[in-house]
Amino acid sequence: MKIAIASGKGGTGKTTLSTNLAAYLSAKMPVVLIDLDVEEPNSGLFIHGELTHREDKFKMVPRWEAENCTLCGICSEVCNFHAIVQLADEIMVFPQLCHGCYACSELCPVNALPMIPEKMGELREFQAGKLTFVESKLDIGQEQAVPLIAQTLRYVDEKHNAVDLKIFDSPPGTSCPVIEATKDADLVILVTEPTPFGLHDLKLAVETMRELKKHFVVIINRYGIGNDDVVDYCNAENITIVAKIPNSKAIASSYSRGDLLYSAFPEFRSQLDHVVDYIDNLNREVIR
Repeated sequence: MKIAIASGKGGTGKTTLSTNLAAYLSAKMPVVLIDLDVEEPNSGLFIHGELTHREDKFKMVPRWEAENCTLCGICSEVCNFHAIVQLADEIMVFPQLCHGCYACSELCPVNALPMIPEKMGELREFQAGKLTFVESKLDIGQEQAVPLIAQTLRYVDEKHNAVDLKIFDSPPGTSCPVIEATKDADLVILVTEPTPFGLHDLKLAVETMRELKKHFVVIINRYGIGNDDVVDYCNAENITIVAKIPNSKAIASSYSRGDLLYSAFPEFRSQLDHVVDYIDNLNREVIR
């Protein structure tokens, strides 16, 4: 199974759930945890393993070769992202806007825009017992997360295809990086909090998952603060709430030190067991 942990907003507890769920399950079976929040990955603050692999990641961008160019204008016309602008006597390329679709390069009649690699980030892999942890991080100044997320997922599929359980710590929000991180998931777990902001952004996340036709459930973190509006909304929308992680100053303090929580807090572990039971039941249904 591929399980994506997502949320409509940042700070709801995606990484808390992702790291603890992965570490908890890895005591019984091989698990791959992938941090896809490539703009600011932080699962590595909680997972400590041996570095087993690292590699630079590249995207392909066009390079204008003036000596071949006839200034026909086709490249600027076909670029949907305004990454290429034609001036009176030159073509300007803006790599930050380029999505690597190859349209300009492939359609140039004189091959004046060859695609060249540009480093966009780094992928690292760690091993901690039965838990494999993979994270990628964009270089400073790189603006597009989707290409690096896509390459990271491809790396995991190719190298760890035999591992039965993969957990994606997804980016926050509902934009393109989240869609890329969740589009192939068998289950999406939306983490929210019982506050007006949490409810507002949960609704956006639910709308996104329904548009993608994904199987999703909800976990309420910091349960006990705010009110019951999130519970009432989920009940009205027939959305399954699989766990309610209690609000606790002790849990927050431990988390702030980079500690995993499931072994130290029975109230947290009992809610994690609800999540594991749901995953097990869903997996048995899929097998049948």
